[in-house]
Amino acid sequence: MKAKNLLLTLAVGALAVSCNSGSMNQTSAPLKNAADTASYYIGYMYGSGLTQMGFTEINREALMAGLNSAIAKKEVGKGQYEIQMYLNNFMQEIAMKRAAENAEKGKKFMEENAKKSGVDTLANGIQYKVIKQGEGPKPAATDIVKVHYKGTLIDGTEFDSSIKRGEPAEFPLNRVIPGWTTALQAMPVGSKWEIVIPSDQAYGPRGNSAIGPNETLIFEVELLEIVKPEENKEENK
Repeated sequence: MKAKNLLLTLAVGALAVSCNSGSMNQTSAPLKNAADTASYYIGYMYGSGLTQMGFTEINREALMAGLNSAIAKKEVGKGQYEIQMYLNNFMQEIAMKRAAENAEKGKKFMEENAKKSGVDTLANGIQYKVIKQGEGPKPAATDIVKVHYKGTLIDGTEFDSSIKRGEPAEFPLNRVIPGWTTALQAMPVGSKWEIVIPSDQAYGPRGNSAIGPNETLIFEVELLEIVKPEENKEENK
């Protein structure tokens, strides 16, 4: 069974259990032992997975009925393979619809953002606004850079932040999403920019973890330094 399919299967079971034990909208339950706690965490983790995949129209009564049918070994008129194929097709349709919606929302957002004062455009449609302009050198694509950053979706949802982790990030500039590679090469060290990256220069139709398909991304990035590789000690002997 594929990971996504297992995710859906476990989520169905976990959510249906919560329906069977009380209110269908309850968000708490008595956790009297380790199994109770594990059950709660399974529901939370896989419920989160469902929403990340875009499955938000959950019929909890139907979930409970499906769980009870399985426990009672009631035939549902379809075999495991047919059920799995149905779910695969259903989730694929959701993903395609979500990708199209995100692409359209991103396009409109960038059209409006381009009209704002101080916003300029780089190659491949990447938009930027200078918060602070540094006076240092600009990195090359092959350089390693040290940055502080915060990443959000266009609705303001934060998905990553080196600032919250309390430690700058270091990475080769040619091993990140294309939008970062392009934008940071235009930034002098010491600069802080707001960068808006269209989906085709970010994670595209596949998305990544908390980032959905075709999401336009907003980053607040401060370029702290270009990291110089350590000199080969053997050469200095």
